Amino acid sequence: MNLGGLSPKFLIVRLRRLKGRLAERLSKYRFIAYLAVLGPGVIAANAGNDASGIATYSSVGAQFGYALLWVFIPMVISLIVVQEMCVRMGAVTGQGLADLIREQFGVRWTTLVMVALLIANTGVVISEFVGIAQASELIGVPRYVAVPLTAGVIWWLVVRGTQKRIERVFLAMSLVFFCYILSAFLARPVWGDVASGFVMPTFRAETAYLFTIMALIGTTITPFMQVYVQSTVVEKGLDKDDLPIARADVILGTTFAVVIAAFIVISTAATLHLNGIYEVDSAATAAEAFVPVVGEYAKYLFAIGLFGAAMLAMGVLPLATAYSMSEALGFEKGLSRSFREAPIFLGLFTVLIVIGTIVALIPGIPQIRLLIFTQSVNGLLLPVILVAIVKLASNREIMGDHANGKYFNFFAWAITGVVSILSLMLIGYSIADIFSG
Repeated sequence: MNLGGLSPKFLIVRLRRLKGRLAERLSKYRFIAYLAVLGPGVIAANAGNDASGIATYSSVGAQFGYALLWVFIPMVISLIVVQEMCVRMGAVTGQGLADLIREQFGVRWTTLVMVALLIANTGVVISEFVGIAQASELIGVPRYVAVPLTAGVIWWLVVRGTQKRIERVFLAMSLVFFCYILSAFLARPVWGDVASGFVMPTFRAETAYLFTIMALIGTTITPFMQVYVQSTVVEKGLDKDDLPIARADVILGTTFAVVIAAFIVISTAATLHLNGIYEVDSAATAAEAFVPVVGEYAKYLFAIGLFGAAMLAMGVLPLATAYSMSEALGFEKGLSRSFREAPIFLGLFTVLIVIGTIVALIPGIPQIRLLIFTQSVNGLLLPVILVAIVKLASNREIMGDHANGKYFNFFAWAITGVVSILSLMLIGYSIADIFSG
């Protein structure tokens, strides 16, 4: 056979090299495609580490040291299960959570859930703006400058940006949480004691101890996260073929967010708790308490982390609210829509930003009372949302072959039951605490 003077052996070697290069390029493009899918799970989970969450984690470390680190292990598993169901529903049905609730449970239930979600999210949005005010004052910037400026930036980003650009900015904001890892290492904890806190569960029959466990779970698993993650999966146009990487996004994002929460507990346990500072009523108080123990540098790290966390949440929370209300009422929605195309969606987002800005500028706003109230509303809403999620995700009429399996469903119902009971108990303790104070 005439091969143009080339030996068969040479051609085989060349073909193998070409095959290798082609495989290399395909894997590179596949990796880029995977990166394009990442986002909803990471952003939703990290938005849960908001100003109120940081305050809760700081309080846990200050009051109980490393004793409650073991709680983060069942917490991360539970949040992954709940988030995965929402991502799967979004990819399979192409509908948001509020859409599905309206179709499957009727208008009355949808109205009840949406009103509760609107009240709770409005309260939490305000607390995020208060968090921005506190963080800015810690680093020497007056709240009357920082709050309006930050609100303007977030509003412009969402109203004038595209879905891809907004997601990239939100992902970049998530990097600020590395400040808490640095804070923990600056605190120089005894890592053997930290490891014991994770692997050796402790139980105490004390009201404060049980209340703190409930507060941890209530802070980590919140209704707005489920609404946001499912709506963004739908808006990105993910389908059944994208489920493997969408699940990876949920696992990666949730694990990262819970690890950051654990590092906040570690840093405050190693500094505040070990130095006899047990009471922390806000993230700002925790940052200030760092100064005599670790120094100004750690205080600024903590403040920067608080600022970035509140900024991320003040973007995600109004969006989650706008998504849910627009879906429930059947209005046009989407980050790539203009005001003319989606007036209710962008109008509601704008109203929440304005309310948060105005209230955060009021001197002496009672943040803790506000958080207790919104936490109570969220606590009432969470069992309803979780029951709806499990029922929808196990419905073969809408999910087909992607419905929950028997064992997964058992686990999902168990999580729903435990979290619901703890949420209702948290409300009871919160109300009792208000009246006793």
